[in-house]
Amino acid sequence: MAAVETRVCETAGCSSEAKLQCPTCLKLGIQGSYFCSQECFKGSWATHKLLHKKATLLCFAGDGALWHRLLRGCGVSSLEMCKSHLDVVLGTLLWVALWSRGWSRWTQKCQPQPFCDSLSKNEDEKAKREVSSWTLEGDINTNPWSGYRYTGKLRPHYPLTPTRPVPSYIQRPDYADHPLGMSESEQALKGTSQIKILSPEDIEGMRVVCRLAREVLDVAAMMVKAGVTTEEIDHAVHLACIARNCYPSPLNYYNFPKSCCTSVNEVICHGIPDRRPLQEGDIVNVDITVYRNGYHGDLNETFYVGEVDEGAKRLVQTTYECLMQAIDAVKPGVRYRELGNIIQKHAQANGFSVVRSYCGHGIHKLFHTAPNVPHYAKNKAVGVMKPGHVFTIEPMICEGGWQDETWPDGWTAVTRDGKRSAQFEHTLLVTDTGCEILTRRLDSIRPHFMSQ
Repeated sequence: MAAVETRVCETAGCSSEAKLQCPTCLKLGIQGSYFCSQECFKGSWATHKLLHKKATLLCFAGDGALWHRLLRGCGVSSLEMCKSHLDVVLGTLLWVALWSRGWSRWTQKCQPQPFCDSLSKNEDEKAKREVSSWTLEGDINTNPWSGYRYTGKLRPHYPLTPTRPVPSYIQRPDYADHPLGMSESEQALKGTSQIKILSPEDIEGMRVVCRLAREVLDVAAMMVKAGVTTEEIDHAVHLACIARNCYPSPLNYYNFPKSCCTSVNEVICHGIPDRRPLQEGDIVNVDITVYRNGYHGDLNETFYVGEVDEGAKRLVQTTYECLMQAIDAVKPGVRYRELGNIIQKHAQANGFSVVRSYCGHGIHKLFHTAPNVPHYAKNKAVGVMKPGHVFTIEPMICEGGWQDETWPDGWTAVTRDGKRSAQFEHTLLVTDTGCEILTRRLDSIRPHFMSQ
């Protein structure tokens, strides 16, 4: 990081004096990006790094004038830029070509379904069966980024299918049609530590959307079995969202290309659904967020694929226990930083580590906002819980070390040592005496993996 003039730290919940700037942002000519310390910089990395990707993609998206302005501003030649981002360029051009070729065929197979507040079990089964068998022509490429050294055995299965359309009658978040997928409402509050206290109307809106998000995750749960691709799970999720008059929140959020995240084995989070069939013995996390009437509801669960080994069972069980022990501590007056102490203590007692790069977050009309909720011990999260706060807890627990890296797709976070990771998430409302789990199952108190 490079030293710069005094500014306010841009990490959510931190208002400390900032004298450091991201060196990659300096190179790309991105304004701002000031932080008070390496710790804050690392804590914001999950969202901050998206700016690097978007700036790069915009250069190659056909805007020649912007391309040359950015290169001149950064002092980087066209040759240097092409060398440093060749994989991104090729991937983007391939996606555009496939998208333009396949779009008309895709839309014929993905007609919007009529709105209903809640599907019956038979209708959900129908949505499951209606997952399209259509795939892009040609061979599957499991090595789209030449020279990249994978940390584990998992490989992407490219090309991705084209982005699915969302009917125009469904309300969309502000980033849905933004060329870079940026949320201007989130950017406007970037750097603030103020945590919104929701009104009764807001709380009711959150209850509704979180219930719908839970229904969509339950649809995804029916899809998890050996031989099913994560792309097919994503398709089922997309249809389930449309049927509930919901927008799938991940879709185009900073240009994320799919309607949910599917994270298999060593993938920590933000895995992009693709054409890899799930295999017996895998574990897979499905992360669902839906948007309805101006509110987002967010949750995820990790599932077994067929019979799994005892190590996988211990990891998944411990991860769920970490979440629930943290939830048990939620009540007015508790500092958000305390949750990480609870989670790490239980994870370490069972021989596991806690991911530090990704956090829980505030959620309501904004997908991600204050508070920041780290899951590791001795963190510096700002804020004290008050009635009306709504936020997520979503610990990511690893078999080996907690360190992570990101695939060249700019999204898929994997363990650096290639060992497995699991995650569970709920959206919570702080009440006068404790908390309400807004994304809880209504038909059972047990997560799905306990019935597999």
